[in-house]
Amino acid sequence: MKQQTKLTQKQESVVEQQSQPRTAKEFENSDEILRFDAAQTTVPPQIAERLKNTTADVTPPKTGWLKRFFGGTNL
Repeated sequence: MKQQTKLTQKQESVVEQQSQPRTAKEFENSDEILRFDAAQTTVPPQIAERLKNTTADVTPPKTGWLKRFFGGTNL
């Protein structure tokens, strides 16, 4: 009797999983995958604070000579 109950519970979970619609998403490149995942994932507050503190001291890269020469205009 117990075995039948366990089997029935397993069957019910399989039916529930199969009844949920699955949608496949196709990505053009890895950047799209990362952006999609970042939008779906919430960052824990502790990690966000540590990341903010770590990146606060980072200086932006220097502007290249070519960009300085042309003044940063888009040609």
